[in-house]
Amino acid sequence: MTKCFPPDERYGLTSQLRRAAVSVPANIAEGFVKRGTADKLRYLNIAQGSLEESRYYLILASDLGLAHLAEIEKLADECSRMIESYAQTMRR
Repeated sequence: MTKCFPPDERYGLTSQLRRAAVSVPANIAEGFVKRGTADKLRYLNIAQGSLEESRYYLILASDLGLAHLAEIEKLADECSRMIESYAQTMRR
């Protein structure tokens, strides 16, 4: 989606959105290999934070007229539910 952003956003919104979005699965993966439940849950919490940061950038992109959120918002909601479900399973 960010490929369609204007070139003057390359080092601003484009970079920030990509960094935040990539951080979500990276933190899940990093937490997966941790031995303790508390560490795993901490990384899942960080992943949720990165997902929310990504949502903010998506809303900003929409407000700037650079993106339409209908489909991607559904995907973000699904991702958030999956992370929360995984965390709840580990808490048990």
